[in-house]
Amino acid sequence: MGAKPRFDSYGRLAGAELVPLEVLGRPRIDVMVTLSGIFRDLLPLQIKTLAQAALLSASVDEPKSQNFIRAHALKYMKDNNCDIETASLRVFGNCDGAYGSNLNFMIDQGSWEQEDELAEVYTRRKGFAYGTNGKPVRHEALMQSILSGVDVAYQNLDSVEVGLTTIDTYFDTLGGISRAVKQAKGATEEMPVYIGDQTKGDGVIRSLSEQVALETRTRVLNPKWYEGMLTNGYEGVRQIEAHLTHTLGWSATTGQVQPWVYEEMTKTFIMDPEMRSRLAELNPTASVKVVNRLLEASRRKYWKPSEQILSVLEKAGQDLEDRIEGVTEGITEGITEGVTS
Repeated sequence: MGAKPRFDSYGRLAGAELVPLEVLGRPRIDVMVTLSGIFRDLLPLQIKTLAQAALLSASVDEPKSQNFIRAHALKYMKDNNCDIETASLRVFGNCDGAYGSNLNFMIDQGSWEQEDELAEVYTRRKGFAYGTNGKPVRHEALMQSILSGVDVAYQNLDSVEVGLTTIDTYFDTLGGISRAVKQAKGATEEMPVYIGDQTKGDGVIRSLSEQVALETRTRVLNPKWYEGMLTNGYEGVRQIEAHLTHTLGWSATTGQVQPWVYEEMTKTFIMDPEMRSRLAELNPTASVKVVNRLLEASRRKYWKPSEQILSVLEKAGQDLEDRIEGVTEGITEGITEGVTS
């Protein structure tokens, strides 16, 4: 936006101020900011500062070609007969007391049919705009207008302990806005999504597809990682299942997970009878979820397994369900024959 924080004589954050265009050396870029409920609670001054930066940018007398925030705000004012304060709102999040977009629950439960359902839920949950007073007001129409003009989505990673597929927060937010943008634009192609990896040294920018692939190779498919997980028994298997579920969440919200990710997970954890038996012994419930999640990804066309792999997955799912119900005789033998036939 071409703005910077403004501090008072005591060094306290007091708002925002614009960097002059001649100093900035480029146009002001229109930016939409989305907040988690936690950041909303912890950073009220920063929220007001971001909102003030957007309002100042929209209000300053500058050429529209050098200030896209002003250009878009003036157009929205004209089309919707509203004031500049409303048209310049660019910070969105949940209403007070609410957290998340709930896409994580929908993905975990498989309780959706079309990807547009995810976009609609995200917009309803995150359609509250925060102005300079820091109070949320529902503005779904404005949000849709802004989303329809978004060209790229971006988020930072700042911890080596937590990745895109480690927790569901990332696809619940970044994935959710990506799907909402696609719906608002009526686009057939996926929008570029980038990750700023700030976990060590100089930051590295990767596409979402590259980041998910990197995490898959270095964590879920890395024997050092999954063997370490399995030493934790029940919880270790649940962590493997969680990574797979979060990967499915990225497929559902962005469509940018490469199909080999699911195939290699299948080969590592299901096609190997010994590994499959270990998972089932440690955590039969999570083991069933792993198989069902891989089958769900296939049904939703996020990957296309061969007939042999699909057959093994289906039989593994049935036999693991039997195991939970106490019907275990002949499970390993039957599935092994399926693998080798």
